[in-house]
Amino acid sequence: MHRNPSRPLSPHLTIWRWGPHMFVSIANRVTGAGLATVGAAALVWWLAAAASGAKAYETFLSWATSWVGIVIGVGLSWAFFFHLLGGIRHLVMDIGAGFELSVNKFWANMTILGSVLLTALFWFAILGMK
Repeated sequence: MHRNPSRPLSPHLTIWRWGPHMFVSIANRVTGAGLATVGAAALVWWLAAAASGAKAYETFLSWATSWVGIVIGVGLSWAFFFHLLGGIRHLVMDIGAGFELSVNKFWANMTILGSVLLTALFWFAILGMK
């Protein structure tokens, strides 16, 4: 394939100045993939343990309530809230709104902040029920 030297190359990632809007767009895809793999594996393990009897469910519950399980649970719930808010942001952009740079950066920051706050509230509610 021959490149026409009179035409510029497409901008590369090293040329762009990174901002929250770029992070949120990429992280939205990453959290979706994480939810689809790790979340699905946890869901299948939970369902299989529930269907297999009390001993299997106790094994699952001991892992889920250990520090590793809680870290995974916090990560999955943050990924869920981040992906939800990022998806709403993208939906608004799909209808043609929010493309101004200052507005886009503002809602990207709100996506990050909102996902952290919703995760904290969610886990406060879960741990406060005990």
